[in-house]
Amino acid sequence: MNLITRGNNVIMETYKRFPLVFEKGQGCVLTDTDGKEYLDFVAGIAVDVLGHAHPGLLEAMKNQMEKLVHISNLYWSEPGIELAEILTRESGLDKVFFCNSGAEACEAALKLCRVYAKLRKSKDAVEIIAMDNSFHGRTYAAITATGQKKYQQNLEPLMPEIYHVPFNDIEALKAKISPKTCGIILEPIQGEGGIFPASIDYLKEVRKICDEENIVLIFDEVQSGMGRSGKLFAYQQFGIVPDIVTMAKGLGGGVPIGGIIAKNHVAEVFTPGTHASTFGGNPFVCATAKYVLETLTAPGFFNSVEKKGAYLQSKLEALKKDHPSIIEVRGMGLMIGVEVSTDTGAIVAKAMEKGLLLIGAGSSAIRFVPPLIVSKEEIDQAVQIFSECL
Repeated sequence: MNLITRGNNVIMETYKRFPLVFEKGQGCVLTDTDGKEYLDFVAGIAVDVLGHAHPGLLEAMKNQMEKLVHISNLYWSEPGIELAEILTRESGLDKVFFCNSGAEACEAALKLCRVYAKLRKSKDAVEIIAMDNSFHGRTYAAITATGQKKYQQNLEPLMPEIYHVPFNDIEALKAKISPKTCGIILEPIQGEGGIFPASIDYLKEVRKICDEENIVLIFDEVQSGMGRSGKLFAYQQFGIVPDIVTMAKGLGGGVPIGGIIAKNHVAEVFTPGTHASTFGGNPFVCATAKYVLETLTAPGFFNSVEKKGAYLQSKLEALKKDHPSIIEVRGMGLMIGVEVSTDTGAIVAKAMEKGLLLIGAGSSAIRFVPPLIVSKEEIDQAVQIFSECL
């Protein structure tokens, strides 16, 4: 009995998995159990920012495992403190809460903004505004905030008092705001929705409204954060700072860690007993994430991401003259979507046959989110294969 059959026998079918079983990886290349190599432009869906089997990352993991893997959050450990110090220093925000995933990070952020509003605004300020076409995770508040009906099927009733407005439409947002509004959550670059960046003027207006109305502004940077845009967080590309930012995916370079960072005036309403996470921020994941953060924030790293992202985007733009099926190329840094008029599933399948891993985003875009260590030669190779698939 082969591995895929064995897997189907015992694992719930919550994913439509491709018929591939991967055995190992190195850098930007994955190898399956048949020995075939694939250029990985999925990176665990924007997770493996340092690629596969990065020697420094492996060494950091090994060193911490030999000391301490897990203790209760009733006690302190140095890796968590050091990681939080880096995150607050680099983000411009003040306090960190660690959890295990992006969905948990969004739950914590939504919870925090409601607690803040109850204590600092009004007992009636319970409404949260989210964006159409957004994605925030699979837990109940996060899936309610997600602005895509397909993810909410058969889950009703959803969480109350969470509403949606069109993304990048400031008038629609203003029309929805009321004295009961406690929070606004949005992605500076919508990821699962199809790689749609926010406009800087829109974000400026949203920030202004939140300041005037005492509304907590949450930026979901689970996918766009950790250097993906060419800065640690995409909001740093826009020069607009949220009250809370969510993070996960690339933070641990492959190990499960997420979290939120918040401004002091918001963070202080979380007190002992208001929120918790058993595994959140344990010594092992924090030591791993600390290595990732130190690598990302080293001089020149983000600049290299911006350059490689611009190079990839220009190469994809150049394909338009030969491939009229390309409607638009959009994104920032190494988070790029190519809108096509043809079947994205067929393109992804054909690319896989040719040794390139891609995934879709939204209903009609192909997503390019390679490891941030990708080389120009690997970009050239990926674009060539993509062109052949088109």
